[in-house]
Amino acid sequence: MAETATVTTTVSASPEKCFEIARDYASYPEWAADIKEAVVRTHDELGRGGEVAFRAAAMGRSTSYVLRYNYGSNPLRISWRLMEGDVMVRLDGEYEFSPVDGDPDACQLTYYLSVDLAVPIPGFVRRRAEGKIVHTAIDELKTRIESAS
Repeated sequence: MAETATVTTTVSASPEKCFEIARDYASYPEWAADIKEAVVRTHDELGRGGEVAFRAAAMGRSTSYVLRYNYGSNPLRISWRLMEGDVMVRLDGEYEFSPVDGDPDACQLTYYLSVDLAVPIPGFVRRRAEGKIVHTAIDELKTRIESAS
């Protein structure tokens, strides 16, 4: 059964800046603590990452997976779907970058995630792993964006 999460936060940067940094997959190992390697395998017609292979630390071991990315424009959106994975059968999600009324230098960042592991694990371990994923996806991305602005 897939586990899902939705988290929203405000970032001190424009939606365009947030979108630009979030789609720089090759730089993820520089700021996402558990991402050890990110290799962009394909690009779309606008030069954005299409398929990206990741190697990450997960629950005391290394895991590898490939995500396929798609993009939307109103609001700015990046979605992904798991194409290959060694411990996951589903890792689908989305970042949505929306303007904040009255503040052109702020963005409402919403993160959606759906994860399903290939092997069952105890609930407390699963919740801890989900917490780490969400922390990286929101807190570490927010820190990266705000430090670059």
